[in-house]
Amino acid sequence: MLIGIISDTHDHLDRLRVALRRFVDAGVDVVLHAGDIVSPFMVVPFQETGLHLIGVFGNNDGDKLFLRERFKGVGDLNFGPYEVELGGRKIVIMHEPRSLEALIASGKYDLVVYGHTHEVDVREGRPLVVNPGECGGWLSGRATCALVDLKGLRAEIIEL
Repeated sequence: MLIGIISDTHDHLDRLRVALRRFVDAGVDVVLHAGDIVSPFMVVPFQETGLHLIGVFGNNDGDKLFLRERFKGVGDLNFGPYEVELGGRKIVIMHEPRSLEALIASGKYDLVVYGHTHEVDVREGRPLVVNPGECGGWLSGRATCALVDLKGLRAEIIEL
């Protein structure tokens, strides 16, 4: 199973569209979003591509109830850390990496996903740890996302 991972889109519609197009072209089954979508209109690219979203709220996501409402039928937005099982793998998704090291050390997860720092972080092994960097590219000037092969637990960073 191939999944796409994004974080920190911060209302950058064009970059989100590029990331989702790359995911579609790669044959991604589901997209994980590690927070900071920000505005409800960011649902539109997901509607356009038909990609299913599983995400968590970030510290810049304002009206969480309305965001959740707008994403109904497209995906699920949750408070993190959020646990999900995909492709037989246990995954935890969070925005801020407050409990990152404890979750890694727990041995409970195959994949740990986080955002917030706007910096790419890929740590191979079990668990595979992935921060895809910032999709929006607003802070660093570098817009990135990630593809993860759940079967092989391998991550690839994609420059947008």
